Amino acid sequence: MDHTRYSRQILFAPIGEAGQQKLLNSGVAIVGMGALGTVLANHMVRAGVGFVRIIDRDFVEASNLQRQMLYDENDAREGIPKAVAAAEKLGQINSGVVVEPHVTDLTWQNAEKLLSDADLVLDGTDNFQVRFLINDVCVKHEIPWVYGGGVSAHGMTVTVRPGTTPCLRCLFESAPAPGTTQTCDTAGVIGPLIHIIASFQAVEAMKILVGDHESLRPSMLNVSIWDHYLTEVNVSSARRADCPCCGQRQFEYLEPRSGIEPTSLCGRDTVQISPAEDMKLDLDLLEKRLSALGTIERNKFLLRFQTGEQRLVIFPDGRVLVQGTNDPTLARTLYAKYIGM
Repeated sequence: MDHTRYSRQILFAPIGEAGQQKLLNSGVAIVGMGALGTVLANHMVRAGVGFVRIIDRDFVEASNLQRQMLYDENDAREGIPKAVAAAEKLGQINSGVVVEPHVTDLTWQNAEKLLSDADLVLDGTDNFQVRFLINDVCVKHEIPWVYGGGVSAHGMTVTVRPGTTPCLRCLFESAPAPGTTQTCDTAGVIGPLIHIIASFQAVEAMKILVGDHESLRPSMLNVSIWDHYLTEVNVSSARRADCPCCGQRQFEYLEPRSGIEPTSLCGRDTVQISPAEDMKLDLDLLEKRLSALGTIERNKFLLRFQTGEQRLVIFPDGRVLVQGTNDPTLARTLYAKYIGM
Protein backbone atom coordinates (compact mmCIF):
# COMPACT_ATOMS: atom_id res chain seq x y z
CA MET A 1 0.00 0.00 0.00
CA ASP A 2 1.22 3.49 -0.88
CA HIS A 3 0.72 5.19 2.48
CA THR A 4 1.87 8.57 1.16
CA ARG A 5 -0.67 8.65 -1.68
CA TYR A 6 -3.60 7.66 0.53
CA SER A 7 -2.42 9.26 3.79
CA ARG A 8 -5.23 11.83 4.08
CA GLN A 9 -7.85 9.20 3.34
CA ILE A 10 -6.34 6.76 5.87
CA LEU A 11 -6.45 9.50 8.52
CA PHE A 12 -10.23 9.63 8.06
CA ALA A 13 -11.35 7.31 10.87
CA PRO A 14 -14.26 5.52 9.10
CA ILE A 15 -11.76 4.37 6.44
CA GLY A 16 -8.42 4.00 8.18
CA GLU A 17 -5.73 1.60 7.03
CA ALA A 18 -8.05 -1.43 7.06
CA GLY A 19 -10.62 0.37 4.94
CA GLN A 20 -7.99 1.54 2.49
CA GLN A 21 -6.84 -2.04 2.03
CA LYS A 22 -10.44 -3.06 1.31
CA LEU A 23 -10.64 -0.35 -1.36
CA LEU A 24 -7.43 -1.60 -2.94
CA ASN A 25 -8.86 -5.13 -3.01
CA SER A 26 -12.20 -4.04 -4.52
CA GLY A 27 -13.52 -4.02 -8.07
CA VAL A 28 -16.11 -1.53 -9.36
CA ALA A 29 -17.98 -1.35 -12.67
CA ILE A 30 -19.13 2.06 -13.91
CA VAL A 31 -21.80 2.07 -16.62
CA GLY A 32 -21.67 5.25 -18.69
CA MET A 33 -18.68 7.57 -18.97
CA GLY A 34 -20.51 10.80 -19.56
CA ALA A 35 -20.93 13.52 -16.95
CA LEU A 36 -21.72 11.33 -13.93
CA GLY A 37 -19.42 8.52 -15.01
CA THR A 38 -16.33 10.68 -15.41
CA VAL A 39 -16.75 12.10 -11.90
CA LEU A 40 -17.41 8.65 -10.47
CA ALA A 41 -14.38 7.13 -12.18
CA ASN A 42 -12.19 10.03 -11.07
CA HIS A 43 -13.22 9.50 -7.42
CA MET A 44 -12.85 5.71 -7.53
CA VAL A 45 -9.40 5.83 -9.12
CA ARG A 46 -8.09 8.58 -6.84
CA ALA A 47 -9.48 6.75 -3.80
CA GLY A 48 -7.49 3.65 -4.76
CA VAL A 49 -10.20 1.20 -5.74
CA GLY A 50 -7.99 -1.55 -7.18
CA PHE A 51 -9.96 -2.43 -10.32
CA VAL A 52 -12.30 -0.13 -12.24
CA ARG A 53 -14.18 -1.32 -15.32
CA ILE A 54 -15.63 1.51 -17.40
CA ILE A 55 -18.33 0.89 -20.00
CA ASP A 56 -19.56 3.40 -22.57
CA ARG A 57 -20.93 3.20 -26.11
CA ASP A 58 -20.29 6.80 -27.18
CA PHE A 59 -17.47 9.08 -28.34
CA VAL A 60 -16.36 12.51 -27.15
CA GLU A 61 -18.01 15.58 -28.70
CA ALA A 62 -17.43 19.27 -28.03
CA SER A 63 -20.75 19.63 -26.18
CA ASN A 64 -19.48 17.15 -23.57
CA LEU A 65 -16.59 19.31 -22.41
CA GLN A 66 -18.70 21.67 -20.28
CA ARG A 67 -19.33 18.96 -17.67
CA GLN A 68 -17.52 15.69 -18.53
CA MET A 69 -14.36 16.25 -16.55
CA LEU A 70 -11.95 13.67 -18.00
CA TYR A 71 -12.06 14.88 -21.62
CA ASP A 72 -10.34 17.67 -23.52
CA GLU A 73 -10.58 19.40 -26.88
CA ASN A 74 -8.29 16.91 -28.59
CA ASP A 75 -10.53 14.01 -27.53
CA ALA A 76 -13.51 15.82 -29.10
CA ARG A 77 -11.60 16.80 -32.23
CA GLU A 78 -10.43 13.22 -32.79
CA GLY A 79 -13.79 11.66 -31.85
CA ILE A 80 -12.17 9.31 -29.33
CA PRO A 81 -14.50 6.78 -27.65
CA LYS A 82 -15.22 7.96 -24.12
CA ALA A 83 -14.09 4.72 -22.47
CA VAL A 84 -10.73 4.91 -24.27
CA ALA A 85 -10.14 8.60 -23.54
CA ALA A 86 -11.18 8.17 -19.91
CA ALA A 87 -8.94 5.13 -19.40
CA GLU A 88 -5.94 7.08 -20.70
CA LYS A 89 -6.57 9.99 -18.31
CA LEU A 90 -7.28 7.70 -15.35
CA GLY A 91 -4.05 5.79 -15.96
CA GLN A 92 -2.15 9.07 -15.59
CA ILE A 93 -3.99 9.85 -12.36
CA ASN A 94 -3.24 6.54 -10.60
CA SER A 95 -1.08 3.94 -12.33
CA GLY A 96 -1.64 1.55 -9.41
CA VAL A 97 -5.29 1.04 -10.36
CA VAL A 98 -6.28 -1.34 -13.14
CA VAL A 99 -8.70 0.48 -15.45
CA GLU A 100 -10.46 -1.75 -17.99
CA PRO A 101 -12.30 0.15 -20.76
CA HIS A 102 -15.13 -1.35 -22.83
CA VAL A 103 -16.36 0.57 -25.87
CA THR A 104 -19.77 -1.06 -26.03
CA ASP A 105 -23.44 -0.70 -25.25
CA LEU A 106 -24.64 -2.52 -22.13
CA THR A 107 -27.24 -5.02 -23.36
CA TRP A 108 -28.96 -8.21 -22.26
CA GLN A 109 -26.20 -10.08 -24.08
CA ASN A 110 -23.20 -8.70 -22.20
CA ALA A 111 -24.56 -7.20 -18.95
CA GLU A 112 -23.94 -10.23 -16.76
CA LYS A 113 -20.46 -10.75 -18.18
CA LEU A 114 -19.51 -7.11 -17.57
CA LEU A 115 -21.18 -6.58 -14.19
CA SER A 116 -21.61 -9.85 -12.29
CA ASP A 117 -18.01 -10.07 -11.02
CA ALA A 118 -17.97 -6.51 -9.60
CA ASP A 119 -18.18 -5.76 -5.89
CA LEU A 120 -20.25 -2.67 -6.71
CA VAL A 121 -21.87 -1.08 -9.77
CA LEU A 122 -22.16 2.67 -10.28
CA ASP A 123 -24.77 4.22 -12.57
CA GLY A 124 -23.49 6.93 -14.89
CA THR A 125 -26.13 6.33 -17.57
CA ASP A 126 -28.79 8.60 -19.02
CA ASN A 127 -31.80 6.30 -19.51
CA PHE A 128 -34.02 4.00 -17.47
CA GLN A 129 -33.85 1.03 -19.84
CA VAL A 130 -30.17 0.57 -19.03
CA ARG A 131 -30.77 1.28 -15.34
CA PHE A 132 -33.40 -1.47 -15.19
CA LEU A 133 -30.90 -3.78 -16.88
CA ILE A 134 -28.30 -2.89 -14.22
CA ASN A 135 -30.95 -3.47 -11.57
CA ASP A 136 -31.75 -6.94 -12.94
CA VAL A 137 -28.10 -8.02 -12.96
CA CYS A 138 -27.39 -6.62 -9.51
CA VAL A 139 -30.48 -8.11 -7.88
CA LYS A 140 -29.88 -11.48 -9.56
CA HIS A 141 -26.24 -11.60 -8.40
CA GLU A 142 -26.76 -9.71 -5.10
CA ILE A 143 -24.45 -6.83 -6.02
CA PRO A 144 -25.00 -3.38 -4.47
CA TRP A 145 -25.33 -0.49 -6.88
CA VAL A 146 -25.86 3.26 -6.71
CA TYR A 147 -28.34 5.02 -9.00
CA GLY A 148 -27.80 8.65 -9.97
CA GLY A 149 -29.37 11.07 -12.40
CA GLY A 150 -29.36 14.77 -13.12
CA VAL A 151 -30.77 17.30 -15.58
CA SER A 152 -31.03 21.09 -15.55
CA ALA A 153 -30.22 21.91 -11.89
CA HIS A 154 -32.05 18.93 -10.36
CA GLY A 155 -30.71 15.50 -9.50
CA MET A 156 -31.26 12.45 -7.35
CA THR A 157 -29.45 9.38 -6.10
CA VAL A 158 -30.37 6.23 -4.20
CA THR A 159 -28.39 3.19 -3.10
CA VAL A 160 -29.71 -0.29 -3.86
CA ARG A 161 -28.56 -3.21 -1.72
CA PRO A 162 -30.34 -6.37 -2.87
CA GLY A 163 -32.08 -8.15 -0.02
CA THR A 164 -31.83 -5.10 2.24
CA THR A 165 -33.28 -2.08 0.42
CA PRO A 166 -35.93 -1.64 -2.26
CA CYS A 167 -34.60 -2.19 -5.77
CA LEU A 168 -35.07 0.35 -8.54
CA ARG A 169 -38.26 -1.32 -9.79
CA CYS A 170 -39.77 -1.09 -6.33
CA LEU A 171 -39.35 2.67 -6.64
CA PHE A 172 -40.00 3.10 -10.38
CA GLU A 173 -42.14 0.28 -11.74
CA SER A 174 -41.60 1.26 -15.37
CA ALA A 175 -39.53 3.67 -17.41
CA PRO A 176 -41.02 7.11 -18.13
CA ALA A 177 -42.71 7.30 -21.52
CA PRO A 178 -40.52 8.81 -24.26
CA GLY A 179 -40.91 12.58 -24.48
CA THR A 180 -42.45 12.94 -21.01
CA THR A 181 -39.29 13.86 -19.11
CA GLN A 182 -36.63 16.52 -19.49
CA THR A 183 -33.21 15.60 -20.86
CA CYS A 184 -29.87 17.38 -20.92
CA ASP A 185 -30.55 18.23 -24.56
CA THR A 186 -33.98 19.74 -23.95
CA ALA A 187 -33.50 21.41 -20.56
CA GLY A 188 -29.73 21.69 -20.35
CA VAL A 189 -27.59 20.84 -17.34
CA ILE A 190 -25.06 22.73 -15.26
CA GLY A 191 -21.77 21.08 -14.38
CA PRO A 192 -21.83 21.59 -10.59
CA LEU A 193 -25.01 19.51 -10.32
CA ILE A 194 -23.27 16.53 -11.89
CA HIS A 195 -20.32 16.78 -9.53
CA ILE A 196 -22.62 16.97 -6.49
CA ILE A 197 -24.77 13.97 -7.46
CA ALA A 198 -21.79 11.83 -8.50
CA SER A 199 -19.93 12.77 -5.33
CA PHE A 200 -22.86 11.60 -3.20
CA GLN A 201 -22.84 8.37 -5.23
CA ALA A 202 -19.10 7.98 -4.70
CA VAL A 203 -19.35 8.45 -0.94
CA GLU A 204 -22.04 5.77 -0.69
CA ALA A 205 -19.85 3.51 -2.81
CA MET A 206 -16.91 4.00 -0.48
CA LYS A 207 -19.07 3.20 2.55
CA ILE A 208 -20.11 -0.07 0.95
CA LEU A 209 -16.60 -1.02 -0.13
CA VAL A 210 -15.06 -0.40 3.30
CA GLY A 211 -17.99 -2.18 4.99
CA ASP A 212 -19.46 0.79 6.88
CA HIS A 213 -23.07 -0.21 6.26
CA GLU A 214 -24.28 1.59 9.39
CA SER A 215 -23.55 4.94 7.74
CA LEU A 216 -25.54 4.20 4.57
CA ARG A 217 -28.65 6.35 4.15
CA PRO A 218 -31.93 4.45 3.55
CA SER A 219 -33.21 7.28 1.43
CA MET A 220 -33.55 8.84 -1.97
CA LEU A 221 -31.69 12.12 -2.05
CA ASN A 222 -33.11 14.96 -4.17
CA VAL A 223 -31.03 18.03 -4.93
CA SER A 224 -31.96 21.32 -6.62
CA ILE A 225 -28.74 23.29 -6.55
CA TRP A 226 -29.91 26.51 -8.23
CA ASP A 227 -32.53 26.87 -5.50
CA HIS A 228 -30.13 25.58 -2.83
CA TYR A 229 -32.61 22.88 -1.90
CA LEU A 230 -31.96 19.33 -0.66
CA THR A 231 -34.46 16.75 0.57
CA GLU A 232 -34.33 13.10 1.60
CA VAL A 233 -37.19 10.64 1.18
CA ASN A 234 -36.92 7.58 3.41
CA VAL A 235 -37.41 4.50 1.21
CA SER A 236 -36.62 1.82 3.79
CA SER A 237 -40.23 0.58 3.76
CA ALA A 238 -40.67 0.74 -0.04
CA ARG A 239 -39.69 -2.87 -0.79
CA ARG A 240 -42.55 -4.60 -2.60
CA ALA A 241 -43.34 -8.30 -2.46
CA ASP A 242 -44.95 -7.96 -5.90
CA CYS A 243 -41.91 -6.23 -7.43
CA PRO A 244 -41.23 -8.13 -10.67
CA CYS A 245 -37.48 -7.96 -10.05
CA CYS A 246 -36.57 -8.40 -6.38
CA GLY A 247 -39.96 -9.76 -5.27
CA GLN A 248 -40.79 -12.25 -8.04
CA ARG A 249 -37.23 -12.52 -9.44
CA GLN A 250 -38.34 -12.09 -13.03
CA PHE A 251 -35.39 -10.52 -14.79
CA GLU A 252 -37.15 -9.41 -17.95
CA TYR A 253 -34.44 -6.94 -18.99
CA LEU A 254 -32.03 -9.89 -19.25
CA GLU A 255 -34.33 -11.83 -21.55
CA PRO A 256 -33.07 -12.34 -25.14
CA ARG A 257 -34.29 -9.99 -27.83
CA SER A 258 -34.15 -10.60 -31.55
CA GLY A 259 -33.48 -8.33 -34.50
CA ILE A 260 -31.73 -4.99 -34.51
CA GLU A 261 -32.77 -2.72 -31.66
CA PRO A 262 -33.26 1.04 -32.19
CA THR A 263 -32.92 3.32 -29.17
CA SER A 264 -33.38 7.09 -29.13
CA LEU A 265 -30.58 8.69 -27.12
CA CYS A 266 -31.51 11.20 -24.44
CA GLY A 267 -33.08 13.81 -26.72
CA ARG A 268 -29.95 14.03 -28.87
CA ASP A 269 -31.65 13.77 -32.27
CA THR A 270 -29.85 10.41 -32.52
CA VAL A 271 -31.00 6.80 -32.79
CA GLN A 272 -28.68 3.97 -31.86
CA ILE A 273 -29.01 0.71 -33.78
CA SER A 274 -27.62 -2.35 -31.99
CA PRO A 275 -27.32 -5.78 -33.64
CA ALA A 276 -28.94 -8.59 -31.66
CA GLU A 277 -26.01 -10.93 -32.30
CA ASP A 278 -22.31 -10.40 -31.71
CA MET A 279 -20.54 -9.23 -34.86
CA LYS A 280 -17.32 -7.57 -36.02
CA LEU A 281 -17.33 -5.06 -38.86
CA ASP A 282 -14.31 -4.53 -41.09
CA LEU A 283 -14.11 -0.73 -41.00
CA ASP A 284 -11.38 -0.66 -43.67
CA LEU A 285 -13.63 -2.48 -46.11
CA LEU A 286 -16.64 -0.39 -45.13
CA GLU A 287 -14.68 2.82 -45.66
CA LYS A 288 -13.80 1.77 -49.21
CA ARG A 289 -17.40 0.82 -49.95
CA LEU A 290 -18.95 4.03 -48.57
CA SER A 291 -16.35 6.56 -49.71
CA ALA A 292 -18.06 7.06 -53.08
CA LEU A 293 -21.46 7.59 -51.44
CA GLY A 294 -20.76 10.37 -48.96
CA THR A 295 -18.22 12.09 -46.73
CA ILE A 296 -16.06 9.81 -44.57
CA GLU A 297 -14.20 10.63 -41.35
CA ARG A 298 -12.20 7.84 -39.75
CA ASN A 299 -10.05 6.99 -36.76
CA LYS A 300 -8.99 3.60 -35.42
CA PHE A 301 -12.07 3.34 -33.19
CA LEU A 302 -14.95 4.32 -35.47
CA LEU A 303 -16.07 5.54 -38.89
CA ARG A 304 -18.31 8.56 -39.50
CA PHE A 305 -20.30 8.66 -42.75
CA GLN A 306 -22.33 11.70 -43.81
CA THR A 307 -25.24 11.02 -46.15
CA GLY A 308 -27.63 13.91 -46.79
CA GLU A 309 -28.90 15.29 -43.47
CA GLN A 310 -27.94 12.18 -41.49
CA ARG A 311 -24.58 11.02 -40.23
CA LEU A 312 -23.85 7.39 -39.35
CA VAL A 313 -21.25 6.79 -36.65
CA ILE A 314 -20.23 3.15 -37.11
CA PHE A 315 -18.41 1.05 -34.51
CA PRO A 316 -16.55 -2.24 -35.08
CA ASP A 317 -19.07 -4.16 -32.93
CA GLY A 318 -21.85 -3.34 -35.41
CA ARG A 319 -23.45 -0.53 -33.45
CA VAL A 320 -24.42 2.56 -35.42
CA LEU A 321 -25.46 5.97 -34.15
CA VAL A 322 -27.74 7.56 -36.72
CA GLN A 323 -27.46 11.29 -36.05
CA GLY A 324 -29.92 13.82 -37.40
CA THR A 325 -33.12 11.90 -36.71
CA ASN A 326 -35.27 10.57 -33.88
CA ASP A 327 -37.20 8.30 -36.26
CA PRO A 328 -36.39 4.61 -35.58
CA THR A 329 -37.84 3.58 -38.95
CA LEU A 330 -35.54 5.93 -40.86
CA ALA A 331 -32.60 4.79 -38.73
CA ARG A 332 -33.36 1.14 -39.50
CA THR A 333 -33.63 1.97 -43.20
CA LEU A 334 -30.25 3.71 -43.28
CA TYR A 335 -28.68 0.86 -41.29
CA ALA A 336 -30.00 -1.71 -43.74
CA LYS A 337 -28.99 0.39 -46.75
CA TYR A 338 -25.40 1.08 -45.77
CA ILE A 339 -24.48 -1.71 -43.34
CA GLY A 340 -26.51 -4.32 -45.21
CA MET A 341 -28.30 -6.09 -42.35
